[in-house]
Amino acid sequence: MSGWTDRVTDRTQERRAELAGNLAAVEERIAAACAAAGRARDEVTLIVVTKTYPASDVRILSELGVREVAENRDQDAAPKAEACADLPLTWHFVGQLQTNKVRSVVRYADLVHSVDRLRLVDALSSAVMKSERADRELGCLLQVALDAESGAEGSRGGIAPDAVEGIAEAVAAAPGLRLDGLMTVAPLAGPYAGQPRAAFDRLAEIASCLRAAHPAANMVSAGMSADLEEAIAAGATHVRIGSAVLGVRTGLG
Repeated sequence: MSGWTDRVTDRTQERRAELAGNLAAVEERIAAACAAAGRARDEVTLIVVTKTYPASDVRILSELGVREVAENRDQDAAPKAEACADLPLTWHFVGQLQTNKVRSVVRYADLVHSVDRLRLVDALSSAVMKSERADRELGCLLQVALDAESGAEGSRGGIAPDAVEGIAEAVAAAPGLRLDGLMTVAPLAGPYAGQPRAAFDRLAEIASCLRAAHPAANMVSAGMSADLEEAIAAGATHVRIGSAVLGVRTGLG
């Protein structure tokens, strides 16, 4: 038994060292990108995307100082959040969200980054008001699809830019919800394909228009492991980093 325990301890220590090194490297990238953009380091928040990785990794990340984590599938996120309920973490839901998963998601998520239709706004509001956490507000970001034509849905989810105003108004008026800002994923098709900086600049323009009507909606969630520098240069306030911290994923679905 002691040999098995020693092996588990060794693997945990190895994983901790790996995550610590990866976090340090990502922190250096974020700091350098902020400096290059003339921004203060504390203007950008790191969200570590822990999808497909176990609760034990989330626990190590918390010990290393991570306070913001994200998941994209409720069936994985719900048990992980429950297992880590004792940790001082803010949970972000960043995946496409079906309305039949909303009641589960609002139990643990502090922010949902993928609000993209009125039906989802209504479902989130209803679920929050009926939940045990009805005394708080759920932060909502509208997912903007920069490959979508007017009124169309993007290939990676989200709403076209011309739909932002209407859904923003719905979120702002919905009981239990708080309009926090915008999110995007660098598009794989359309005019911004292969041009993450241009895509993030466009998101910044849309975010500026949103803030004119809703000054508190100042979050801009953009940038992942491959393009965090471009996102920070364009003004992102939050970057969602997965593989650069946790390693290359397998078994994605």
